Amino acid sequence: MGEHADEVGLGPVIAGLTAPGGEFELVTERSVSGTSIGTERSVSGTSIGTERSVSGTSNGTEVGGRPMRVYRRGPHTLGELLVGTEVFGDRTFTVYRGERRTYREHLVLVAGLARALLEGFGLAPGDRVAIAMRNVPEWPVVFFAAQVAGLVAVPLNAWWSAPELAWAVADSGSRVVFADTERAAVLAGAGVGTGAGAGVPVIRVRGTGPAPDGVREWDDLVRDLDPAATVPDSHVGPDDVATILYTSGTTGRPKGAVGTHRNHCTNLLNVALQGRAGALLSGTTPSSEPGTLLAYPMFHIAGINGLVGAVLGGAKLATLHHWDPDTARELVRDEKLTRTAGVPSTMAGLVEQAAEHPADLASLTTIGMGGAPIPPELVARIGRDLGAGAANGYGLTETTSAICANSGPDYQAHPDSVGRPAPGAELRIATADGEGPDAAEGEIGELWFRGPNIVRGYWNNPDADAAAFVDGWFRTGDLGLVRDGWVYVVDRLKDVVLRGGENVYSVQVESAIHEVPGVVEVAVLGVPHPTLGEEVAAIVHAEPGTARDDDTIRAAVTARVGAFAAPAHVHWSDEPLPRTATGKIRKRDLRDTLTTPGTT
Repeated sequence: MGEHADEVGLGPVIAGLTAPGGEFELVTERSVSGTSIGTERSVSGTSIGTERSVSGTSNGTEVGGRPMRVYRRGPHTLGELLVGTEVFGDRTFTVYRGERRTYREHLVLVAGLARALLEGFGLAPGDRVAIAMRNVPEWPVVFFAAQVAGLVAVPLNAWWSAPELAWAVADSGSRVVFADTERAAVLAGAGVGTGAGAGVPVIRVRGTGPAPDGVREWDDLVRDLDPAATVPDSHVGPDDVATILYTSGTTGRPKGAVGTHRNHCTNLLNVALQGRAGALLSGTTPSSEPGTLLAYPMFHIAGINGLVGAVLGGAKLATLHHWDPDTARELVRDEKLTRTAGVPSTMAGLVEQAAEHPADLASLTTIGMGGAPIPPELVARIGRDLGAGAANGYGLTETTSAICANSGPDYQAHPDSVGRPAPGAELRIATADGEGPDAAEGEIGELWFRGPNIVRGYWNNPDADAAAFVDGWFRTGDLGLVRDGWVYVVDRLKDVVLRGGENVYSVQVESAIHEVPGVVEVAVLGVPHPTLGEEVAAIVHAEPGTARDDDTIRAAVTARVGAFAAPAHVHWSDEPLPRTATGKIRKRDLRDTLTTPGTT
């Protein structure tokens, strides 16, 4: 990073906040949890398998097998985070379809459910609790009840099919499943909670119509909870397991990333640090009534990040059953929400509302984005049309959300960068599978990260562990480079197009095409070629009325990347490109449309 950018950017402010005595002081900690889940294998010194055995937390010598820089301040566990909400009392916590729940009401429900899970269901610390719901208010109740009880929350993708949901319940060894009415029906159809799967009780949340046989209703469970229950003392430590989060699984079976309380709280404080630094730099005062519109699903790491971030600041958390720009705009207006975050395509839909309804979105001060390349024009529109600040980040489930962040004046100065690594995180730009020397400044290699953000490993998947975790480093599978301290992501390893000896990085080509006026979405892929091996193809979804000019697309790529990267085939799509539940474009689904030139 250049000296001038360092002087005016967040770097010096963050350095001061994390210095000795600072509000977000970093210390080198050498402590380890004695928690053990299973006995089959070891990841960074911690045993993780399919059978449950949990010992008490102890103070030892290392975190995950090595000393790490961690935050001195708390919360250090998600249970601490939850208990800290006592101070928010009657402040509104959740808003959903006109329903409101206060922080006090939420805490009472969490304490009662935590006691019921341990005493009524007979669960023990380390047991898994599956959550298969959309973003309804009961989701955080179940999540935090698991955390304060020392249990492991297993959020399941609400878009999964019956076999996928049933597989994840079995793979995680979940002892109980909380499911909304749609997922309860799907699970029952797959035999979970009924018949051969009756050993796994299913609690139906917001049920409509007759419940499947053997399925218990949430309202009945809540009616039996002790309203005077207190949060159990489960002796949960920072390095105990908090979650198993299954990756999106666009290829093969999903992998269950095993996250600790330290992982989640580190990410939580990273985000809080970034926000605090931005406020100090700009001289702004945070809202006394913060509110978050949660556009990510809570089963995704970014959704959990939004949830716990709201809880840390006592913010109002507004959720939708499904994404709808009009409803989202009305929620922002009615609840005076100050922040939202989502994939770029979702946020673009919200920004479109600003043209006709500027006053409705006036309360928004920050819009975060991630999960896909961000069109520069979208960033500009957020500032121009909404007067809000844009934030970008880079991370994966295995890095517990964003391990790099870019916001405020830094984002304006480096709009094509994902930012700088979070404090406490280490980065390598590895070459030759990590066996060769790391890439030099500005050279491309694979991004490897290490630090308190990184999960322990994968649940019941030793082969995936061996491939992704090396001596404490997590191999992201993404290619990138570092220039002046700024991190740039150029492609997924598997998405690099090998064209006649040239490496074409799809992210770079997609970013260039996004600069063409009218382009909404783009996916760049490699298609077979008899002599070059592969050649570049692009699928473009544009605004209605946009001229479908292939040469304009190629010219944009040639100008920014080079003629070798210009797509040989440009396919124009009338429909939005297919995406996963978390907004990532399903490139595998698009490959079949690219076997021959033409229009999709």
